[in-house]
Amino acid sequence: MGHSRFGDRSDVNLSELSFEAINPALQSADLTAKEIPYMSLGSMGVWSEEPLPAVVIAEYCGLTGAGLVRCEAACASGSAAAFNAYSAVRSGQMDTALVVGAEKMRQIDMPTVMEMIGRAGYYMWEFENFGMTFPAYYAIHAVQHMEKYGTTEEDLALVAVKSHKYGAMNPRAHLQHEITVEKALASSMVAWPLKLYDCCPITDGAAAVVLASEAKVKELGVEDPVWIEAIGVSSDTANISKRETYVGLEASVKASKMAYNIAGILPKDVDVANVHDCFTIAEIMAYEDLGFCKKGKGAKMVREGETEVGGRIPVNVDGGLKAKGHPIGTTGVSMLAELTKQLREEVKPKSRQAPMKNYVALAHNTGGTGHYGYVTILRR
Repeated sequence: MGHSRFGDRSDVNLSELSFEAINPALQSADLTAKEIPYMSLGSMGVWSEEPLPAVVIAEYCGLTGAGLVRCEAACASGSAAAFNAYSAVRSGQMDTALVVGAEKMRQIDMPTVMEMIGRAGYYMWEFENFGMTFPAYYAIHAVQHMEKYGTTEEDLALVAVKSHKYGAMNPRAHLQHEITVEKALASSMVAWPLKLYDCCPITDGAAAVVLASEAKVKELGVEDPVWIEAIGVSSDTANISKRETYVGLEASVKASKMAYNIAGILPKDVDVANVHDCFTIAEIMAYEDLGFCKKGKGAKMVREGETEVGGRIPVNVDGGLKAKGHPIGTTGVSMLAELTKQLREEVKPKSRQAPMKNYVALAHNTGGTGHYGYVTILRR
């Protein structure tokens, strides 16, 4: 796997940014670009200069001739690309595949970014008629969760504090500074109750992972591979007004149940997880949707430190989307790269390394406001 530095990457174009992830991924797999028969790219492709990013990235990185595809599933585009490549290898069609997530979002103005993300739902109903933005969607979830379960603004701030704590330890994170609960609560209001520090940043970044069949892994002489045990998938209504509740994301529930069933594990077997925390309320809901706690008990997990390193199940100890950043098409692939390092116990500094018992990791990636749901189980 390989991973670029996240942040404002105006120093490179999209292809150069992708190379920062693809080159180390190929080197770590002891493969050349010409040995890759297939590349699956996760990218929305609407933010940067390239409307057809897969072919441009492939040419720059020496992958011309490989089969190419760009996958779009809003914020879950990276996981969609991983599922596409995984399916190609699992079917026997390919013995090796490269999964890439690449996004440059900061080269257009903020109002345009907000509009494009706000369209990640039912544009004609919610954005055109009501001017919904992405923070506003998740504010609806936050308000209902607070009303039903007593979750507070302080609980949301605790999630942000945890994210920044680990982001400050991650040299590839976008936001590398710690914050306090007081600073989070005092930050500017975005969409009540969500404030500035409840929201992930607009980020540029790339990540890549190499997938291979069992036979190819043996041929390459990989001594300690990380396996994809299962990928669960689901979706929900485009129009969120058609949903029965806003205290969770049904696509996450269904995708996780599928993944657990295929992998033959339970939520308690997971050693470390990366969940889709585009907003602080999203992380709390993810704890519950993924079965790490009962419904309504997510905030309690944060208060009691259960999702810290050394807690019952460390979550987003790379800073998550909230502090590491959320280059939309990259996030799902970035999660796989991070969890691979966690499973191999290669994370530095060691204060960011989750203790391993079962050597099982989970990546939870949603697109839109739970419009797409992907849950991937990794095992070493």
